[in-house]
Amino acid sequence: MATTKEMTAGASLPLILNFTFPLLLGNLLQQTYSLVDAAIVGKFLGINDLAAIGASTSVVFLILGFCNGCCCGFGIPVAQKFGARDYKTMRRYVTVSLQLAALMSVVIAVLTSFYCADILRKMQTPETIFDGAYSYLLVTFIGVPCTFFYNLLSSIIRALGDSKTPFWFLLFSTVLNILLDLFCILLLGWGVLGAAIATVVSQGISALLCYFYMYKHFPILKGTADDRKFHLPLAKNLLYIGVPMGLQFSITAIGSIMLQSANNALGTACVAAFTAAMRIKMFFICAFESLGIAMATYTGQNYGAGKPERIWQGIKASSLLMMVYALFTATVLLLVSDKISQLFVDASETEILDNTVLFLHASCHFFPVLGLLCILRYTIQGAGYTNLAMLSGVSEMIARTLVSLYAVPVFGFRAVCYGDPIAWIAADLFLVPAFIYVYRKLKQRPLLTSDCGSGTKPLPHT
Repeated sequence: MATTKEMTAGASLPLILNFTFPLLLGNLLQQTYSLVDAAIVGKFLGINDLAAIGASTSVVFLILGFCNGCCCGFGIPVAQKFGARDYKTMRRYVTVSLQLAALMSVVIAVLTSFYCADILRKMQTPETIFDGAYSYLLVTFIGVPCTFFYNLLSSIIRALGDSKTPFWFLLFSTVLNILLDLFCILLLGWGVLGAAIATVVSQGISALLCYFYMYKHFPILKGTADDRKFHLPLAKNLLYIGVPMGLQFSITAIGSIMLQSANNALGTACVAAFTAAMRIKMFFICAFESLGIAMATYTGQNYGAGKPERIWQGIKASSLLMMVYALFTATVLLLVSDKISQLFVDASETEILDNTVLFLHASCHFFPVLGLLCILRYTIQGAGYTNLAMLSGVSEMIARTLVSLYAVPVFGFRAVCYGDPIAWIAADLFLVPAFIYVYRKLKQRPLLTSDCGSGTKPLPHT
């Protein structure tokens, strides 16, 4: 029987570490699949097909990032009500979030599929890889409902303090994804189209299994017929938190699209190097994202329980964990990034390999900056101040846009390498004072005890 977990009492560091570890394993699994996917495409299909997948990476992040952000946001009221032990309203939030997900994911899938080709042309996608990029992107957009529900269900389970169950479903999804990848690409010969189909199918199956498992094994989610009705005030609260979080991801992705568009104009070799480097970088930085997600749940529960002092304890504990990991990861990348890069391209592709190593070395020096960004942003989101977190995404977007418009035309791929680190610095310059503001507010108003309307509790405003 799956169990829930409260993080409102006990030492912060072991609580956060224990919650983060399954998240980290899950993210590593996702990134392992991403690495294997790119390695299969690069080794068996060639550089052009690898670049075709990479040419649409930022667009995928724009759309799926919005979906994932909304899912994380929908989980915050669940965590807050769970921390407050208001289980009836918590169950209503779960139901309404699933109803909103059904509507939003279908609308997003239809709109993005319709404009898929136009998006790639706006990004200056080279003609040599346009068809492959279009096929990959179109299938990804059609599969948005699968991704949306999979991420939402995982977010709800994590909000209950259980980060292990989502890991097992992610393990299943990853293994299935890799097997379908090999089947579709090597046996059926579907190329990059097969890679996209494998991802969508595996996530769809995992979402269905996750849904049935969640309601069967979490007794706390079983309620009355009234709990399964649509409640407009709760929907408004969910959208108030979820949409800004989704927009924060999308706004950040707009800057990434600008940077990738500038990189696309540098030619196929730079696109391939960018693709390989991003896959490797995402593998190594997923721990920061995992730590951030853990802090969102930790903060949400302690906010609901009226214990703001524990949030500051969590910041200190997570920052210590982050620094240890950042130093370890940077050391690894500085020593063996050239060897890792050869997983994607042959040793004879010296220009692509050199650019990939350059990108990784530029990024890893700034991992502590990224780690702080994730901790502060998710903590602010967990407290319900999602508009402030969204504004940090604006800082990133502006920084990447300036690099794309003014630095890349002058310095070429080297400027692309420093686009992300400059964006991380810009976000932290906003997030540090933003967190100080939020924490002072939390200490002044540690717990909102009165519900309104249909049992909802007003969320904090920026």
